[in-house]
Amino acid sequence: MRQRAMDSPRPSANAQRPDVLAETDGDPTVRQIMRADVPVVEPSTPIAAVAQTMAESGLPGIPVVEDGQLVGIITETDIISREAAVDVPPVIPFLDAFIVADGGRDFDEEMRRVLATTAGELMTSPVYSIRDVATLTETATLMTERGIGTVPVVSRDGTIVGIVTRADLVRIIAKLEQ
Repeated sequence: MRQRAMDSPRPSANAQRPDVLAETDGDPTVRQIMRADVPVVEPSTPIAAVAQTMAESGLPGIPVVEDGQLVGIITETDIISREAAVDVPPVIPFLDAFIVADGGRDFDEEMRRVLATTAGELMTSPVYSIRDVATLTETATLMTERGIGTVPVVSRDGTIVGIVTRADLVRIIAKLEQ
């Protein structure tokens, strides 16, 4: 399976490893940047429990794991979008038919999110992920090109070993720029 991979401070790997840059001869690796204590949820986890886990961890995204393998991710945007208003496209009668006037919105996708009750129904899948041997540059490129803010870090066999966020990259970049 090909994977596409608040005001309070978020915990980061750097809080646990203050010497992270001292070990770096070049571009830091994800292993040096990532947060290793990653909360995960299963596809059957209720959305309320996912939101609670996200709030307690301070992470902007929570990986969804099934049988030890990464199957999706739920982000702050996914949780918030459940509360957003859904615009129902207008239905226009025309002769003996009805035409749904679509304004470019993905109504089915909006409804899927609003009606979701479990992590499996709400998650984004496939999910972009990255290996722990990837570099800061590769991670930044993935995040900017794909427009994502949270990237699960996986081992060779696809199990979760960490997570890296945009905030983690900003902290490392700030240290590197000094």
